[in-house]
Amino acid sequence: MLNYIRPAIVMIALFTGVLGVGYPLAVTGVAQAAFSDQANGSLVRDKAGQVVGSALVGQTFAAPGYLHPRPSAAGDGYDAAASSGSNLGPLNPDLIARVKTDADALQSEAGAKAIPADAVTASASGLDPHISPAYAELQAARIAKARGVGEGQVREVIRQHVEGRTFGVLGQPRVNVLLTNQALDARLGLLTTEGG
Repeated sequence: MLNYIRPAIVMIALFTGVLGVGYPLAVTGVAQAAFSDQANGSLVRDKAGQVVGSALVGQTFAAPGYLHPRPSAAGDGYDAAASSGSNLGPLNPDLIARVKTDADALQSEAGAKAIPADAVTASASGLDPHISPAYAELQAARIAKARGVGEGQVREVIRQHVEGRTFGVLGQPRVNVLLTNQALDARLGLLTTEGG
């Protein structure tokens, strides 16, 4: 009987060491060496070196001088511990009412007749860090007014931060809200108002 148990124990120990310890350490080492930024969460730092967020996870910006992200159903909004969609179907009266309220507010704020879909709908995770270039451009007038600068200056910063399709074919052009807001502060001056 011991002749059957000993090889089984040896194989368990061997594969636990190789697949449970060796392989994860090798993958972690390669990731740290080749893709250090991505392996560590694509962290975004301010001028003082303090972490202010991740380029992969959205966050709320409420001050009028910043780009606002798309709506989020994750917890109280962009809560990474509660990542999820609203699970409200397209015919749900609560969703219809919220989208109409948000669209009406944007139309009165920006004077636009056409509102981009991402301006009033949440992503599936509720943590999308990007908005469409159209939604970013829609916010340019509000940002310029709050910062006391020309609208063209804001639009130029936004245009410089439009990311193209991945590999030229996957996804849609997009604007990372956190990175663009950092660029607005760097180019047009840091806002002192709270909420961003």
